[in-house]
Amino acid sequence: MDRGLSTRGDGVLADIKVVALVGPSGTGKSHRASIVAHEMGAAAILDDGLLIADGKILAGRSAKREPSKVAATRRALLDDPVHSAEIRDALARLAPGKLLIIGISPEMISRVAATLGLPAPAEVIRIEQFASPRQMRKARRVRASQGKHVIPAPTLEVSKSFQGYPVDPLRVFIRARRERLERRGKPSPGEFIEKSVVRPTWSSLGRFYIEEVVLAAIAAKAAVEAGGVGRVHAVTATSGEAAVSFKLAVGVVYGCNIPQVVGAVVARVKDVVEHMTGLSCEGIEVQVQSVVPPGGPLARRGGNE
Repeated sequence: MDRGLSTRGDGVLADIKVVALVGPSGTGKSHRASIVAHEMGAAAILDDGLLIADGKILAGRSAKREPSKVAATRRALLDDPVHSAEIRDALARLAPGKLLIIGISPEMISRVAATLGLPAPAEVIRIEQFASPRQMRKARRVRASQGKHVIPAPTLEVSKSFQGYPVDPLRVFIRARRERLERRGKPSPGEFIEKSVVRPTWSSLGRFYIEEVVLAAIAAKAAVEAGGVGRVHAVTATSGEAAVSFKLAVGVVYGCNIPQVVGAVVARVKDVVEHMTGLSCEGIEVQVQSVVPPGGPLARRGGNE
């Protein structure tokens, strides 16, 4: 145990009931995690290093964000003391009565639980109880052909820690079982739960890149859409692992307020680039190089004159 966790926190963790969802990689465990948690009454999910509750990522770093399978495995096992302490502190604050932990085997989940100071799993659920052989074959086929992985949290939450990676939303309707409705007296037949689809760095399909010339073209088009820009003389894009910066030289239409145009260009480029690519815009520098007459030639899509 880390010394930073209080005695009260230790007691809270010891009282949490752990439910394990196990199955081979690529069989749809994360895809069905929300359904299993819903059915089992688990208030939180621990999946691949992320603690998720009420549609929010409370703590951790996803193993799917790691650069290699080895690093991803270590992340999922919470081998990093700082990482495991963050999860423990969040669990102590949340104090869920029941926690669903996802892993490939009961042994793996027991190891994670021990690292966090949680009791051993009180119940082990196999993915076969929630997915048919056909569904598991389809999940494996998608994993092998497209390298896609599911994170049981909304896209808005996942995008914060997956900047630079395509993150797609996936909405699933969970239909409550009849006996559960009768037991809880709930009139609602079910609810929609949003999940996210990502392709990790260590996917068999390789790393996802966006060429800087493409980023420059996107920025140039966005600059023109901001209004007041009659020409884009040049755009330089400099990209890193999860961020990009731009330098734009533009021609402002005669009669327009230059500071307002520059501000609009910065805002529009940031909005469009981050929406289309998932990259974070670290800096956008706009230089007004000329003044052009109204109705002049359209801005070129990136590059130099």
